[in-house]
Amino acid sequence: MFDKLNFIQDKYDSLSLKVSDPEIIANQAEWKKYVKELSDIETIVNKYKEYKKFKEEIEATKEILEESSDSELREMAKSELNDLEEKLMYTQEELRLLMLPKDPNDEKNVILEIRAGAGGDEAGLFGSDLLRMYMRYAERNGWKTEMMEMNETGVGGIKEAIILIKGKGAYSRLKYESGVHRVQRIPTTESGGRIHTSTATVAVLPEVDDVEVDINPNDVRVDVYRSSGNGGQSVNTTDSAVRLTHIPTGVVVTCQDEKSQLKNKEKAFKVLRARLFDIKMQEQNKEIAAERKNQVGTGDRSERIRTYNFPQGRVSDHRINLTIYKLDYFLDGDIDEVIDALITSFQAEKLKEVQ
Repeated sequence: MFDKLNFIQDKYDSLSLKVSDPEIIANQAEWKKYVKELSDIETIVNKYKEYKKFKEEIEATKEILEESSDSELREMAKSELNDLEEKLMYTQEELRLLMLPKDPNDEKNVILEIRAGAGGDEAGLFGSDLLRMYMRYAERNGWKTEMMEMNETGVGGIKEAIILIKGKGAYSRLKYESGVHRVQRIPTTESGGRIHTSTATVAVLPEVDDVEVDINPNDVRVDVYRSSGNGGQSVNTTDSAVRLTHIPTGVVVTCQDEKSQLKNKEKAFKVLRARLFDIKMQEQNKEIAAERKNQVGTGDRSERIRTYNFPQGRVSDHRINLTIYKLDYFLDGDIDEVIDALITSFQAEKLKEVQ
């Protein structure tokens, strides 16, 4: 690890010289590239400097212990040495975390899809609860949300909802939400007071651009039709709704949220790119399935990841065996406690791999 750290520090010093070079500054494209590279490793370099400072202070304190005969000074040095060694150990762990491979998608925006699963109308109502939870979470983080597609049921639930969440690091926080979410509660339509179990599926996809996923227009069939609301009634008098079918994969995307056909088509292609990119990532993940067996947040759409139990007011994440009794707060978007625990668990597994 320290060989890598020394290499990173040398690179940082070299980049620092480059970004202050007048010739490079004159070429803004090149200068911006070096500034970004510098920014990407600055946190690691600063933490490494902190580590080396503690090492030097430890050596200096040890010298005092070896050379001094003053009992009071020796006691002070011993106490300081213990403190410094604790700080050194903590800083080394921070460095190990900083050195973990970065997910290239972490800083991207998110396309989040929610679909009602088993449970009829109750599954749709639960899907609606999840949609509100993620919208509130985005709001808490200062992220912007944009509805891409909404297919509602007639009782206030949703069959499917797709939202775009725009914000720095959105994918890094939400990527662990992919999977099957289960709810246990008494439906409002249940006169006997029996608890029902329903499910909804969440898929979290990083937003990708044209460069990352090149779609051949000849591979996509575009159909347009009139938007419809609950019960199939027409909500638009023009053919503004768009359905895209990616022929090689069979992926179908529909969008009718906008009144403009052009805007619906643009949104639909955005979702299509994200889904095709996700398929590519899933294929890559299968190749390293053995490595991922012990990791949380595999993104397996069939994996039951969490249960929301209303009678007990609890939320249980099955991947890390974590249960919290804050269901109301959780559904209001206060989900950081579980997300932080998932990230910590993921990092711990990654650390085992690099040891």
